[in-house]
Amino acid sequence: LSDPLFQVKILINLFRSEHGPQGPPCLPALPLIGSLLSLRSPHPPHVLFKVLQGKYGDTYSLMMGSHTVIVVNQHRHAKEVLLKKGKMFAGRPRTVTTDVLTRDGKDIAFGDYSATWKFHRKIVHGALCMFGEGSASIEKIVCAEAQSLCSVLSEAAAGGLALDLSPELTRAVTNVICSLCFNSSYCRGDPEFEAMLDYSQGIVDTVAKDSLVDIFPWLQVFPNADLRLLKQCVSIRDELLQKKYDEHKANYSDHVQRDLLDALLRAKRSAENNNTAEVSAESVGLSDDHLLMTVGDIFGAGVETTTTVLKWAVAYLIHHPQVQRRIQEELDSKVGGGRWPQLGDRGSLPYLEATIREVLRIRPVAPLLIPHVALSDTSIGDYTVRKGTRVIINLWSLHHDEKEWTNPDLFDPGRFLNSDGTGPIIPSSSYLPFGAGVRVCLGEALAKMELFLFLSWILQRFTLSVPPGHALPSLEGKFGVVLQPAKYKVNAAPRPCWERSEGQAC
Repeated sequence: LSDPLFQVKILINLFRSEHGPQGPPCLPALPLIGSLLSLRSPHPPHVLFKVLQGKYGDTYSLMMGSHTVIVVNQHRHAKEVLLKKGKMFAGRPRTVTTDVLTRDGKDIAFGDYSATWKFHRKIVHGALCMFGEGSASIEKIVCAEAQSLCSVLSEAAAGGLALDLSPELTRAVTNVICSLCFNSSYCRGDPEFEAMLDYSQGIVDTVAKDSLVDIFPWLQVFPNADLRLLKQCVSIRDELLQKKYDEHKANYSDHVQRDLLDALLRAKRSAENNNTAEVSAESVGLSDDHLLMTVGDIFGAGVETTTTVLKWAVAYLIHHPQVQRRIQEELDSKVGGGRWPQLGDRGSLPYLEATIREVLRIRPVAPLLIPHVALSDTSIGDYTVRKGTRVIINLWSLHHDEKEWTNPDLFDPGRFLNSDGTGPIIPSSSYLPFGAGVRVCLGEALAKMELFLFLSWILQRFTLSVPPGHALPSLEGKFGVVLQPAKYKVNAAPRPCWERSEGQAC
């Protein structure tokens, strides 16, 4: 036992028994900084994690400062985390940035798993079901914005102008969310509307940057321009949200439900007036801040994500005019030119549905899902996972898995059609564009509705192409809050039938 080499071997074996075979393979790590040096790369994080998959396996770990992080790159382990053991992995990490954004985790997306969070999520889901997803009122709102967007495209076409669709799509989707949440619709140039766009962009720009303060919170004691800007933008956002909230509380009536905020207020008041022990226990701690941050969530996630998917869809349609033509042929056959598309047409437009699914696969708007946290000692596959471990699902790897997808880098809507092309399908379990389980995206149905209606309205009336002298849109993407396409311009040429006569079949 006095042999130093023998003692070292014993220590190594003890270390391996506790941390090695039981846990996933781990990237090299140093004290204090963890694996940060191993993560230096020209690749964005989602691509780097897929590259590291080749060396460390489908599921591996790394250290972010003092925090253990497991990266999951394949669907079986992903579904174990999200579905089979969803409640065990339902926690969220606390970070400086998310605390600023959410008033210390009082929202749905970043709030930690608890009785209050479960009750909060339940009333938000109920409010969305009553007023939002699938309802005739929200469909009418989306269609009104789609028509306004088509008017902008018509004006640009009449003037022979190439158009940057990004601000127009952002305005259209933001107006949908404003109508949904506040029963408010804004014209272009409205000061309040422009303030929303400004603070939203400021939040996106600051949160998108790699923030060391989230890994080493003690750094916030030092001057930090990005953190200061984030706090300023959040302050402007909260002032506007508080104004809307106060107006709704002052004018609230149990007999009239104008919008989502009314639905949330109604659900909260109903819970407060319910004297059953179960509801009282669940609703403890649910404050006005929780409802305000819910609306903040809907703006933050609902606008940026849907707008980004629409921009990717247009970019891929420009790259693949044959796909665009097939969608238009389907629209001509099933909808015609005598009316605008409706949500009820989704079942008869399988190729458009398949195209939307392929866009969500090949360019997932959030290539890395928001990190989960293990709430107790558990496991992923054969690997032991300690309580407090953070888990990142790399959606990019799932959606580009060569074992699951033939030519995964090829844009092919046909992969989402059944054998006779009459219906959309999900051909692989390695497809989770909205997450799954306890933390599945609450806005999934609304997002799918918007994507279908905006694209069907545009493609029924216009053919999209790259302007003369311009390069095709880049398909690389910039990693940030979402995977954002580079700016590009588009020509929107009215289809011949629409030039001749509004509403005639093409």
